[in-house]
Amino acid sequence: MQRIVLTFGLIGGALLAVMLLATVPFQEQIGFDRGAIVGYTTMVLAFLMVYFGVRSYREVVGGGAITFGRAFQVGLLISLVITVCYVAAWQVMYYGFMPDFLDKYTAFALEKARQGGASEADLARQANELRDFAVMYRNPLVNIAFSFLEPLPVGLVFTLVTAGVLRW
Repeated sequence: MQRIVLTFGLIGGALLAVMLLATVPFQEQIGFDRGAIVGYTTMVLAFLMVYFGVRSYREVVGGGAITFGRAFQVGLLISLVITVCYVAAWQVMYYGFMPDFLDKYTAFALEKARQGGASEADLARQANELRDFAVMYRNPLVNIAFSFLEPLPVGLVFTLVTAGVLRW
């Protein structure tokens, strides 16, 4: 199981990390809204490795059969490997090359709120919330925790669907 989990997890993780490293530096040109679409689309493609990995496990180890629990376990482990790769890539990107990312995102979010007709009081409140978050986000443990929360739900959905589909 370890070989299958690592193989498919690292393939998905490499895809996700490479796309992150290739697109985030151009976030201002792409736009934060479109960047999120590109990011989550890449996550979907990367987490397809959960399906292929569980299917491979079913065929190679299970002789063509797998229980929901075992499929969920294998899929979850693959998802965790993919997520760890994403988090590692983000840590390198954020701390090494883009320590001003949240400043740029804050400016984007406030401008979007301003264009949406937010009052000055609302803008000030949002600016304070974003500033507080930026202070908290500078802590590497908090940064890692929030980074895990981005791709992990996508991985869990893929794991549940895959375990349900492949158990037959």
